[in-house]
Amino acid sequence: MEPISLPEPGIAAGNSSSVAQEKFHVLVGVTGSVAALKLPLLVAELLKIPALEVKVVTTERAKHFYNAQEIPVTLYGDEEEWQLWKGRSDPVLHIELRRWADLMVVAPLDANTLGKVANGICDNLLTCVIRAWDLSKPLLFCPAMNTAMWEHPITAHQVEQLKGFGYTEIPCVVKKLVCGDEGRGAMAEVWTIVERVKRILEERDVPRQS
Repeated sequence: MEPISLPEPGIAAGNSSSVAQEKFHVLVGVTGSVAALKLPLLVAELLKIPALEVKVVTTERAKHFYNAQEIPVTLYGDEEEWQLWKGRSDPVLHIELRRWADLMVVAPLDANTLGKVANGICDNLLTCVIRAWDLSKPLLFCPAMNTAMWEHPITAHQVEQLKGFGYTEIPCVVKKLVCGDEGRGAMAEVWTIVERVKRILEERDVPRQS
């Protein structure tokens, strides 16, 4: 069953086209890590792939790190989830988004949201989408946190839990972090994430022209 046409914040519904429906839908999730600074770059690079349509789901804390005016695609947060649903017959945004998306990329995935997802907690729009995710579709997650947090024993356990669900890790890297520490914990480079998305498109034989 095809999902309803999701309302665009500030844009009247009803302007979707058959061309858009033919595209591969990528839902980017962004959480409250300083690596969320790279969201505008990640979205811009994904949009260079002709076959893609992109939407973004953000946590409230992630909004601290980027300027929404620099995101040229629809951005959904907790406020939109509650604004959309007024009564029993209204659509539920996190369900509509999981229907719409062909692929989800959570970049960055902070330590807090990692712990929530590993334990099935769904207390915001992003974690509700993940909890309802269709496991026949790929979900990529890109951890990002301070080295001390990454090295805590619970982190490896939680990452393995997500991989056990069928999600794919794009590992964090070693570099000098914003806090000044140097070590593992930085989000994978944007080009690495984009290349993994391209590989999925190739595996699924998605046309490279819109």
